[in-house]
Amino acid sequence: MKKLFLFLVSISFLFVACSQDDSLLTSQDNISSDQAAITQLIGEDEAIQSFEPNYNEEDIMDYFGKVAQTVYPVRVGQRMRLTDKNIDVQVDGDSAFVSVTDSFEGILFIAASYDEFNPGDPNVVDTLLQKSFTSQVKRNIIMIKVANTDRPLLNWRVKSISLPEGGTLENDVFTSKIQINKMIITFQNGDTMEITDPNNYFLSRMPGFNNQVPVFGRGEEITVNIELQSAYADTDFVSVTWGGIRGIGNYRAKRKLELVSSEFDGTNYQKIYQQTFTTNFVPGFRHAVINAMPKQVVYDDSTPVEQNSWGMPYAVR
Repeated sequence: MKKLFLFLVSISFLFVACSQDDSLLTSQDNISSDQAAITQLIGEDEAIQSFEPNYNEEDIMDYFGKVAQTVYPVRVGQRMRLTDKNIDVQVDGDSAFVSVTDSFEGILFIAASYDEFNPGDPNVVDTLLQKSFTSQVKRNIIMIKVANTDRPLLNWRVKSISLPEGGTLENDVFTSKIQINKMIITFQNGDTMEITDPNNYFLSRMPGFNNQVPVFGRGEEITVNIELQSAYADTDFVSVTWGGIRGIGNYRAKRKLELVSSEFDGTNYQKIYQQTFTTNFVPGFRHAVINAMPKQVVYDDSTPVEQNSWGMPYAVR
């Protein structure tokens, strides 16, 4: 009986975590338009909202000290504050196409040492660099109409979501000279996902449709390969952050990708990076977020931040 009870509780939790349950809607809503309903449903969708807890790494740093010109980084994290959200909704019959643009103010934290004889030694951290920057992240969402009641919140569901992509801005212009061109995700069972255009690569949020948001087991190993173009010969700082839950940052982890190859094409360097990460043991929706920055951003105190970021939503069962 006890085992049966635990099994039923586990199944119930997974159903809540990985579905869009009508119980998420409040009976006291006063939403009267499709646009307002769609905006609210997007704000409640855990697969969509799991991006920001992994883009914002605010609790990954806890160092203070002086500044040196040349530094040897030990830990790198970023604090991101959402400053603006623009949601453009275009309704076409029983479908709605939504473009979401989020603007952020960020601070890049670099905990480091300026002791060249012990580079990267966590015991000699004496420097905390803080670099301010702004970024913008875009993604697309397809909604589908499932009913025709007088309550718009009950009429629409998130059908599919694109992968998010963003980068640093200066005067509303993307500034990064480093650009991710392809991401290949390899599952533990050997299946792969290959993405070259994140804003037009859609994952389904509803059963019965192809290309579902991938669901991984707890403690499952996932390999990510990144192909990028960089204006710089040095090894870039490319990382993956994953595991963060909205409202709970304790499960967030970060790992630097390793350079596999680099070839100069006469103008830029075409590089491949790779790393493996392991899903944690808490079920629910997540994002793995790739951040790519040139080496000098984290090794020099005066170089401004330039960054390109992609996200990949997934669920842990």
